[in-house]
Amino acid sequence: MKKHLLAASAIALALGLTAPAKADGLNIVFTHHSSPSNPFWQAVKKGFDDACTKIQANCQMIFNQDEGSIEQQVANMQTALARKPDALITALADNKAFVNVLTEARKAGVIVIASNVDATEGPELALRQAFIGQNFIPAGASLSRTLAKQFPKEGDIRVLVGVSSPGQNWSEQRALGIMNGLDEWKKANPDRKIVVERIDSGTDGAITADRVGAYISAHPDTTAYFDTGLWHSAVAKVLKDRNIAPGKILMGGFDIVTQVLQQMKAGYIQVEIDQQPYEQGFLPVMEVYLAKKVGLAPASVDSGEAVITPDQVDSIMTLAKQGMR
Repeated sequence: MKKHLLAASAIALALGLTAPAKADGLNIVFTHHSSPSNPFWQAVKKGFDDACTKIQANCQMIFNQDEGSIEQQVANMQTALARKPDALITALADNKAFVNVLTEARKAGVIVIASNVDATEGPELALRQAFIGQNFIPAGASLSRTLAKQFPKEGDIRVLVGVSSPGQNWSEQRALGIMNGLDEWKKANPDRKIVVERIDSGTDGAITADRVGAYISAHPDTTAYFDTGLWHSAVAKVLKDRNIAPGKILMGGFDIVTQVLQQMKAGYIQVEIDQQPYEQGFLPVMEVYLAKKVGLAPASVDSGEAVITPDQVDSIMTLAKQGMR
């Protein structure tokens, strides 16, 4: 976190953020794997738009039509490069799909910064010049460690882990981190039985609700549900509809969006991990400016893994209503 704060402070000082910095027509494109219906990405877009206004750049964020479509993202990147931008900011949710388009971008002299999701291995790591986003495995471990403190003190434990997008880097790494944290709990409690299962929970609230709801029907002894995204908020509605008391099935996941905050306030979600989406939109733009106007190489920034609990909801709600959380 200290590294992150220093990097953000350096950018603010370099740009003198009390007044707009003229970017002389910089063209910046941001592509990613999500659709406009995903509320998380609206906070990223606000950060992106605010930063572009600060430096008076020409900017465009391109959404997918379908949530999570890597194929659509690749096509959007190719379209963006045809416009000859100065910089491409993008989420690398797949280790192989973007190699050709990133190679093309770098050959054309386009600055490439990964934001929100980074590659975990392969050529993409060398092709992008920096990554701004969450370290997913530690974040997943933080989530499960924190929620496990609320496990019942006696009896068996059954945990379901919902992998929102199987095969995509962000979802798989968070799931791995969750499993790591649960393994720690198991080793610390060798006399307790814990069953951990994972399912493809989907990236649509209705689908997630159906799949997790079916699991709970088959396993009414479920202790906790972990989601690798924000769709556990839809599961909370299932629990309420079934008259399952808040907290009987513990829940935790990722991202501070309005529906999650509402369900935390209602008592159905106990722990949430924040990755500060506004910064994931804002900081890459500033790094492009520093690279083009000052000659500073883009630098990676860990946007954090802040643990959010229900007692913090009221203070966060204000920022959420402003579109910044």
